Amino acid sequence: MAAVILLSGGLDSAVNLKRALDDTGVALALTFDYGQRAAAREVAAAALMCRQLGLAHRLVDLPWLAEISSTALVRREKELPRLGPHQLDEARVTTGQTAEAVWIPNRNGIFVNVAAAFAESMAASPIIAGFNAEEAATFPDNSRDFVSAVNVALSLSTRGPVRLVSYTQGLRKAEIVRMGRTIGAPLPSIWSCYEGGSEQCWECESCARLERALREADAWEWFQTNRIAP
Repeated sequence: MAAVILLSGGLDSAVNLKRALDDTGVALALTFDYGQRAAAREVAAAALMCRQLGLAHRLVDLPWLAEISSTALVRREKELPRLGPHQLDEARVTTGQTAEAVWIPNRNGIFVNVAAAFAESMAASPIIAGFNAEEAATFPDNSRDFVSAVNVALSLSTRGPVRLVSYTQGLRKAEIVRMGRTIGAPLPSIWSCYEGGSEQCWECESCARLERALREADAWEWFQTNRIAP
């Protein structure tokens, strides 16, 4: 069966997209606009990747999710967390102040259930999400426990073999970069910034994680040279 992809346009989802295309085929890629700062950039990046790979892409608008959220990811008057490389693995910082600053109520739970409805209607499976080991330490909805629990729920809420999978679940960001380059994922087209400016800010936590991963994977110069800004 072909997969339904949760495609944010970032590093993790881009690598999972290409891996799913190689392994099972892709029935549909879904990108969500819930009022996040970088919505336009994320949508553009995801659409670009799908054009490059010849895949069906659909935007799902969830304006009410921004209405019930109060964090800096959707409230531009609030300051986004900005971390130095030495702070990225400090649980006191990332699981406390920074996670709270960007948390959206039940975001991944909502995304997965929307994707499950599409998957069931298309007789598609699995649903592919771009989870990773670094953010699983901060966000429980990136964790193996989350995936296991969701799959129990999906076995009862859908009629068919719909399940949630992530190819990068146990990997750190640098390992994901290496995988992406090996399989030819559209890494030059990604948008992994909380901000929605003309270029990535390279100051927010998401940018800091991407930069560290690129440098650790010896891919920083390659990325800068081959960049295709969405």
